[in-house]
Amino acid sequence: MSNPLKIAVSNQKGGVGKTTVAINVAGALSARGLDVLFVDLDPQGNATENLGMMERYDDPEPNLFSCLTESAEREKVREIVCEHAEMDLIPSNIDMTAAEPELTLSRRSGEQLALLLDLVDEEYDVILVDCPPFLGNLMDNALFATQNVLIPALAETTSKRAFELLFDHVDALEYDYEIDIEDIGVVINRIDVRKSQAGEMVEWIESAFEDKPVWQVRERAAIQKSLESGQSLVQFDPGCDMVEVFDEVAAEIERVAESRAGDGEVAA
Repeated sequence: MSNPLKIAVSNQKGGVGKTTVAINVAGALSARGLDVLFVDLDPQGNATENLGMMERYDDPEPNLFSCLTESAEREKVREIVCEHAEMDLIPSNIDMTAAEPELTLSRRSGEQLALLLDLVDEEYDVILVDCPPFLGNLMDNALFATQNVLIPALAETTSKRAFELLFDHVDALEYDYEIDIEDIGVVINRIDVRKSQAGEMVEWIESAFEDKPVWQVRERAAIQKSLESGQSLVQFDPGCDMVEVFDEVAAEIERVAESRAGDGEVAA
């Protein structure tokens, strides 16, 4: 596909299971036969570790940091792509901890990831970017490069403030760059049905996003075990009931990709 759908999996609030959602959506897309590139933009490298590639986190240059922050190194991005059974991965790197101040010095600080992905995107149907859990240059790069966002959240009252901060940031970015960033939907993660607050927050989120899909992922031990085994839930335990939820997310992403391709739109 020459113009893959690119999506930032983003919530600046930490601890919402952002990486878990991103990996399992990528796995579900792969199971549907789509070619997926997963970009671990989080300096912590959780996705790189959860996909069984932690040894790549200490790679010398070229790595994601050098390709992202040095224009002369950008063309080497193909060298850093790793093959996983379910998807290709651009792993994070320990050097990414210095990316925020380095990108500040760049003349086009928010556009570096977009320039990077332009060199590889023709090989994929969908590109998922796992964002860091904070607002800043890396988040700006992810949102500018993808112009689509999938939002993981918890069924907790703290999510209200997290949504507000994220959308304030998105609004500012849209204004500064004269772009439109679309919501793909919200994945409510790790729902514990034993907590009354969970049900109330699910209702609030569904009401707040009444024109967008909202998916519910309940707590399952198999989800964590799948990450420990270096694969998505659909590969680790295809009989788990939450596989269906991640497949529903993948189906919506596939629908959006096909719809935009049919309309002749160029994905970001």
